[in-house]
Amino acid sequence: MLIFHIAERSRWQAAKLAGSYAQSTLGQTLEEVGFLHASRADQWEDVRARYYADVRQPLVLLVIDTDLLTAPWSEDPVTADGVETTYPHIHGPLNPSAVVEERPLTSTAPPTQSFFRLFFGEVAYRMIAALVVMVVVVVVHSVLRHETTPAIALLGTVGAAVGIILAAVALKGSFLKS
Repeated sequence: MLIFHIAERSRWQAAKLAGSYAQSTLGQTLEEVGFLHASRADQWEDVRARYYADVRQPLVLLVIDTDLLTAPWSEDPVTADGVETTYPHIHGPLNPSAVVEERPLTSTAPPTQSFFRLFFGEVAYRMIAALVVMVVVVVVHSVLRHETTPAIALLGTVGAAVGIILAAVALKGSFLKS
């Protein structure tokens, strides 16, 4: 039977050199948990989405042939989100010779933005917001003081239009996307 385990590539590479893999799951060892978490073919993608979605380092999917394991394994009942199911567990270190395939997994974590991009995006957003507020204040002040000469009305209208256009462009710009 084939079972699957998601591993950090660096840990798996080190384990192959050492001849034994003992990482139960992300951030937990075999010693801490008592077994290595594994999954069936229909489960590993959900495990990845649930527990590894924010992982930035390279991952690898280990395809393990249970007939080649030197440690015992079992399919144990687990309750996940109120649903009873079973997951395979390896009750000892994984011998690299039981891994029949390694599949590199690409990161599902959202791409990070540089400090430069975040900082200047925020500065641009605040400058445009301030411009819009200033134009609105000029227009409201002019209307309240009844100084609605054609030049002031035109200035207020053009300023408001420019402010709204700039705000729309900034909000749709790639430097503000998260």
